[in-house]
Amino acid sequence: MKRSIITTKDGSKTIRLEDWDEHYHSTHGAIQESKHVYMEAGLDYYNELYHPKSLKVLEAGFGTGLNALLTYFWAEHHGVSVDYTGLEAYPISSEEHIAMEYHRELDSASAQQVYEDLHQAKWEEWTPISKTFQLKKKKMFFSDLKLKQEVDVVFYDAFGPGVQPELWEAPLFQKFYEALTPGGVFVTYCVKGTARRALQAIGFEVDIIEGPPGKRHMMRAQKPCQ
Repeated sequence: MKRSIITTKDGSKTIRLEDWDEHYHSTHGAIQESKHVYMEAGLDYYNELYHPKSLKVLEAGFGTGLNALLTYFWAEHHGVSVDYTGLEAYPISSEEHIAMEYHRELDSASAQQVYEDLHQAKWEEWTPISKTFQLKKKKMFFSDLKLKQEVDVVFYDAFGPGVQPELWEAPLFQKFYEALTPGGVFVTYCVKGTARRALQAIGFEVDIIEGPPGKRHMMRAQKPCQ
């Protein structure tokens, strides 16, 4: 499928799938969206609830690696050790990740090197990126996930239900529900009613909360503690 690189409204870049007219991140701002949906509504929320010294993050859709990059800096800032697993069936090319240039929009001298380290990390094995962050990238379909109460926060960053509706249905969500520890948090940009009802049907407690710039709402779901 033909892909092109575009600049979003906050100056950061993302990838557009030409045939689907679908984007890896919001055209209203790639970095803004990731910070709001995954750092603030996901990690900050979990941190405020539990104040963990360490946590495990599972990302469905590693994509450009932006969410992993922001999580790296979140871990450093909060002094929380993070084990980060990213699932991706179709990794982007080295030319594409170099073209993202996220370091230009982030206030960090180390961002370029960290981003390169994330993409140079070998697939299917744990790679320490720093003392507070280690990464495992797994080349696989979400449907092949087999984890049982092993992660604390899920970043669900799949392509939208308009182009891949099967990724927003109960059978697949069940796999992520099972992967989460009791009290674990699931966050996504999507608020489609069918997806919300599918999450609720398998046991998630779902909240519709304020969305990132350019989008009114997003979803945050939580696995009950008992």
